[in-house]
Amino acid sequence: MSLIIAGTVRVPPGSLAGLKPHMQKMLAASRAEDGCVAYSYAEDVAEPGLVRVFEVWRDQAALDAHFQTAHMADWRAAWPQFGVSDRRLFAYEVAAERPL
Repeated sequence: MSLIIAGTVRVPPGSLAGLKPHMQKMLAASRAEDGCVAYSYAEDVAEPGLVRVFEVWRDQAALDAHFQTAHMADWRAAWPQFGVSDRRLFAYEVAAERPL
């Protein structure tokens, strides 16, 4: 069973440009992890500063290992200086998938 992590975080629109290098570093490191199937961030076009998060992990063990990485600690440490707030992420357990 794979896990989808989906949700949002908010960043003051004026801080997003400064946060992007940290986001890119997090994306690259996370995508290289064993068990990471997909990992992405996207700014909502209708709400500046609303960042949509989408991740797919092979299983809970892979997600647990992700939470223990140095790049996750670095990522979370960067949040205060860029005003990251209102983190709303949810985990979905997926038994199967099919194309639409």
